[in-house]
Amino acid sequence: MTGPPPGLDTPRGYIFCVMDHDMDHSTHHSAPEDDGPGHPHGHGHLHGPGHPHGHVHVHGTTWATAMQATLHCLTGCAIGEILGMVIGTALMWGNVPTMVLAIALAFVFGYSLTLFAVVRAGVSMKAAIKVALAADTVSIAVMELVDNGIIALVPGAMEAHLSDGLFWYALLGGFAVAFVITTPVNKWMIGRGKGHAVVHAYH
Repeated sequence: MTGPPPGLDTPRGYIFCVMDHDMDHSTHHSAPEDDGPGHPHGHGHLHGPGHPHGHVHVHGTTWATAMQATLHCLTGCAIGEILGMVIGTALMWGNVPTMVLAIALAFVFGYSLTLFAVVRAGVSMKAAIKVALAADTVSIAVMELVDNGIIALVPGAMEAHLSDGLFWYALLGGFAVAFVITTPVNKWMIGRGKGHAVVHAYH
């Protein structure tokens, strides 16, 4: 049987040896692992076309980010609603079918803006549709609910024509209020890795 290594024949030497061993052990386990090309070090996720960069969770979301996401939805909603109103008026539809068409087109254009952006990032159409649905559904729904609710509450707005100033005042006012209400909703969702946080993962 061999004797202890030099320096371990005293209590102090033994303690130093144990401390050195523990430091080597913790260093080994704290070193990041390289998963190879296309993978980040440590706990990230896939890089490359069709895969989000890192975790989807975004903590400490700024109001600027939430406002940008809301403006994105507002653009699609505005295009869809105005187009629906124009089509309904041109076909001489009543208020209810025209509003239904306007809301449907608001969702279509709202989803489309996200869909095109995600597809350009290299995501398949099927996956991009899922991303658009997850990113925009709640935001568009809240915006449409607020906007159309205000239009319905403004006296004479539902009966106003596209050439009437009242129609545009009610529509733009509704969008403004919807923007103010939807922005905190988007901020809350993005901060929890939902809504437009899903889209940001593909940027």
